[in-house]
Amino acid sequence: MSAANPDPRPRTPSGTPERRGVPPGETPPGESSTGSGAGPYRPLSRGWAMGPLVLICLLALVCALFFLAYAIVLDL
Repeated sequence: MSAANPDPRPRTPSGTPERRGVPPGETPPGESSTGSGAGPYRPLSRGWAMGPLVLICLLALVCALFFLAYAIVLDL
């Protein structure tokens, strides 16, 4: 059993019969017409990304050594 459309002439948001699409102004635009850039394009630089990476690795190593030492002390 299939459900039939109770309205034989579908209507657009403006209330007029559908004529292959929606008239201009009925729906908001899909995207803004202005660009998102605030200035000229500059490629990203490598910067100081290696410093924080080394710091995080050292912190992880210190934490691992702490818990290893703690486990050894508890075992004694």
